[in-house]
Amino acid sequence: MIQRTKIRTFFALGVAAAALIASPASAAAFQPEADEDAQAAEAQPAGNVEEGEMVVTARRTEETLQTVPGSVSAFGERALERIQAQDTTGLQGAVPNLNIVQGRGSSNATNIYIRGVGQPDALQTFDPAVGVYIDGVYYSRIRGTQLDLLDLQRVEVLRGPQGTLYGKNTIGGALSLITRRPGQELRGQASLTLGSYDQNEARFSISGPLSSTVAAGIAVMHAQRDGYVADRVLDRDYNDRNTRAVRGSLAFTPTERLRIDFTADYSEDDASLSTGQPLNSLTYLIGGGVALALPSNPTTYDFTVRTTASLPNSTELKHWGLAMNIAYDVSDAVTLRSISSYRQLDTDDYVDIDATQLEMGDVFVGVNQNQVSQEFQVNVNSGPLTAVAGLYFMRERVESHQEAYADDLIGPLLGNPTFLRTIDDELETTSYAAYANLSYEIVPNLRLSGGIRYTSENKDYFRTTSTFSTSPLLTSVAPFEFVAENTWDDFSPMASIDYRFSDAVMIYARYARGFKSGGFNGRANSVAERTQYEPETMNSFEAGIRSTIGDQLRLNVTGFYNDYRNFQARVSGTGLDPVTNLPSPQLSVLNAGELSMKGFEVEAAWTPVPGLLIDTQIGYLDAQYEEFNDIRFPGGSRAFQTPAFAPEWTIRIGGQYEANLGSAGFLTFGGQARYRSEMALAVDNTFINGAVGTTTRIDGLFSDAYWIADARIVWETRDRNFALGLYGQNLFDEVYKTEGQDFSSIGSIRTVYYGAPMTWHVKGTFRF
Repeated sequence: MIQRTKIRTFFALGVAAAALIASPASAAAFQPEADEDAQAAEAQPAGNVEEGEMVVTARRTEETLQTVPGSVSAFGERALERIQAQDTTGLQGAVPNLNIVQGRGSSNATNIYIRGVGQPDALQTFDPAVGVYIDGVYYSRIRGTQLDLLDLQRVEVLRGPQGTLYGKNTIGGALSLITRRPGQELRGQASLTLGSYDQNEARFSISGPLSSTVAAGIAVMHAQRDGYVADRVLDRDYNDRNTRAVRGSLAFTPTERLRIDFTADYSEDDASLSTGQPLNSLTYLIGGGVALALPSNPTTYDFTVRTTASLPNSTELKHWGLAMNIAYDVSDAVTLRSISSYRQLDTDDYVDIDATQLEMGDVFVGVNQNQVSQEFQVNVNSGPLTAVAGLYFMRERVESHQEAYADDLIGPLLGNPTFLRTIDDELETTSYAAYANLSYEIVPNLRLSGGIRYTSENKDYFRTTSTFSTSPLLTSVAPFEFVAENTWDDFSPMASIDYRFSDAVMIYARYARGFKSGGFNGRANSVAERTQYEPETMNSFEAGIRSTIGDQLRLNVTGFYNDYRNFQARVSGTGLDPVTNLPSPQLSVLNAGELSMKGFEVEAAWTPVPGLLIDTQIGYLDAQYEEFNDIRFPGGSRAFQTPAFAPEWTIRIGGQYEANLGSAGFLTFGGQARYRSEMALAVDNTFINGAVGTTTRIDGLFSDAYWIADARIVWETRDRNFALGLYGQNLFDEVYKTEGQDFSSIGSIRTVYYGAPMTWHVKGTFRF
């Protein structure tokens, strides 16, 4: 096994060196971007670093990527093509210290961690720790964030707390997607993709003028693929794809000073179950005993699984929204802006948590969520001063109905009774914020920036739980209610200083604070679980250099230290029910204490000769608990554990070569190799009965280090209006874990989830 791993490593490195693999985030700035004439930008070949400086809005005002005093990675359309990203999870590896994968047990949720900070649980009462924004509109749930990259101008990934300009729940960072604004030039694009597992995907977008003051656009897509996980007993597939989406936009410019943008979008996902692999034998809740014997921490996985025959093979999502962005230039230096939005999310997910034929961890989760938000903003750009200030309001309502099916859980000591638990809850969140951020060039090339945001957030929660069973002991339990309400306030400051030695070199230092909202345990089914947790906070310090050496090499280096307080941890345990005196699973949330994260990041891109692009992104992260108080562990502490989703190393090596074929067009060879070191997949990743300071980890809840290699070959016509490409992902069919969860207090359930096996596709694209 060790020898095989070494061979795969050398193969992956060989592909990276020989194919001179695809391109990264910082290399996106090598490609010119244009709002009004994207087609002209697409027609340019891969060139040197001065060919086109990407303009970003990471600080809510326009500035070039290399002048931002912070950690930002940005991708234009051609850069997304080079890293072979089709949805948001395609950013995996292209941004240092970013973990972005499909969420566990769901086809529509995304697990996003930046520098070891994130929130993997899709339960509606948990807030994300990395904010997702589309055209400035915040998406408040991790469900519905596995977004297809449809007709985008660019994607920006902001690392580190963004509490001042973006607000709550950006304690780890922010992911911002900016769609294309229709303009006075007619443009369009159509693509068709066919691939393995009967993949078929069609995309089409068109935009152009309706009059001299009005432009409109529409983008549509349909993506379908068979599942790559099979249940041979039930003869059905899992982990498939079946997505449809449409977005319409209208741009109205009645005067040179007034711009009004209106967008409407709708998407739906109708997929099969997303399944994983059980890690150990399942046991009965009462009296112990093995309900299903399984290998302990299995080391192999062949993409087959068993699920409960009676559980519907279905996960469904419907997601839509409206947004209006109004900008008025009071003068050449001052712009007023309004961003209004409404969003509606409905999901009906079935999840087989135990991933076996037994009915132990089978659940239905139906969520109805809506949110309305309004932001007023003023932008000032006057000589040495730039400033952004604003007011923000959001109200969110989340209603959920859940059912837990567990006829095989209780056990023979009570006569194998049936078991059904139903849960209905409702959460209303009201959030207000005011913020200001200023940058001032105090002397030539020396700039100071500072800002602060005040947030007040109120949450009102109601939950009721009912239990139905053929056992009199269980049906005697009265319905359980959990009613709670609280308000939290927060001040999030930011300060930075940067100095430009020349147009090619800038150094900076930055301090920022972020916070993640407090809340209530959305899995409370007993008094012991009826807990409230306080907000998380983080103080972050970073410094870096942004440099362009000659016209061939771009090198950005960042070092950081994060002091992370009141980490919200979902933990699993078992107590006694006060009514029945029987063992009762407990799933609680506690503020675990303190973590420290320190590390560095490197983003480099080199064009030694025209047409050749080589790049790399390297992230190093040292994350550890300073405090993790838990009385169930020896000594009352579990600080010896490994923080989840915080690999020590993330590395990507990429490159491409574009051959000029004269009148025959261009032929591009590209590829990438992505490395991720060992990583914990769950907060609960050690045994409770372990001794302090000893290695008591649950090996199955860790992902081994792995390499993933991708490659592509693409032919384009001379005018770049037509392209035909062959793409391969995970070329060496690496089997690797992406997610894990511990529900060991419920039948000893521990489950892990895996990334996709080797796939390929052919894609044809036509532009006009």
